[in-house]
Amino acid sequence: MSLDHYVTLGHSGLRVSPFCLGAMTFGEEWGWGSSVAVSERIIDRYIERGGNFIDTANGYTKGHSEKIIGDHVGRDRRTRDRLVIATKFMSNMYLGDPNGGGAGRKAIISQCEESLRRLRTDYIDLYWMHVWDRFTPIEETMEALEVLVKSGKVRYIGFSDTPAWKVAQAQTLAHFRGHPRLIALQIEYSLLQRTVEGELIPMARELGLGITPWGPLKGGALSGKYQRKDHGKHEPGRGARVADALTDQTYALLELLDVIARECDTTVARVALAWLCAQPGVTSPIIGARTLEQLDDNLAALDVKLTEAQLTRLSDASKPQLAFPAQFVAAGTMFYFGGTTIDGQRGEVWSQAPQSDEERY
Repeated sequence: MSLDHYVTLGHSGLRVSPFCLGAMTFGEEWGWGSSVAVSERIIDRYIERGGNFIDTANGYTKGHSEKIIGDHVGRDRRTRDRLVIATKFMSNMYLGDPNGGGAGRKAIISQCEESLRRLRTDYIDLYWMHVWDRFTPIEETMEALEVLVKSGKVRYIGFSDTPAWKVAQAQTLAHFRGHPRLIALQIEYSLLQRTVEGELIPMARELGLGITPWGPLKGGALSGKYQRKDHGKHEPGRGARVADALTDQTYALLELLDVIARECDTTVARVALAWLCAQPGVTSPIIGARTLEQLDDNLAALDVKLTEAQLTRLSDASKPQLAFPAQFVAAGTMFYFGGTTIDGQRGEVWSQAPQSDEERY
């Protein structure tokens, strides 16, 4: 597979690359990003390889991420129109102003105008709600997004980092009121973050949302550069987010990833990304890079084809403890399958059910 083997995003006609270029690393304002020059080279390399999907947010590097993208591709209309540029609203860029951020009508419309200015464009292809604003009625948020879509300033909408029940409420509301529907869900998902498989992923698949995972390498914890023998010797570049993830279970998983990487003649990071790409509902994982070398290494994951046995080994080694009722629902087939096989799944026989006609009242 390559970046120009495009896929449709959710229940829509929007075609995107199988890897999305994350732009949270564009700009050095947070202390660990890429310079403007390097960010531009990363954009160029991604486009040269056939990529068309770039994801940013109004709050990334204090707005500089959007500006870097706009300054580089916004001046060439042909390049800009070929790209699917996604950004997010929510971050408050004006301390002391309670309406400077959030998902209210006033905030959404003003944030959109500011993003359009920084991106040097007159429309946003995919506009995300960055996180659920529990202080704003979802009806107001969806109505404001409808205004932006009908005005032509936004083409498609999606939600990021929002509980499954709230996403489902918004999508149902859109269905019955005729609002533009959500086409995508952005959530953290990786071999080290699989609790989303309990509610969010089944919800997204049921409601037609393409999944674009962020943090596919858990901030670098799955990059392959951390080993058990070096534990505690170096401070991870992303701080506690990575340090807290480097547990005995993680090191065991990394050792398995290394074994499979050797089997496939590739790298640990590529195997971790290939596993994610193979998961049901995943459309376009978001890969971030601070250097061209990191970008090229991540893109090479598109060439990694894991066997069913390798996928199973990784899934078993990283199996999460899901919240109720996920496990109960999964085991519930024994109550209603009657020991038959349906859609390829064999149901266990419930020992408390009648085992013969004579036992049934």
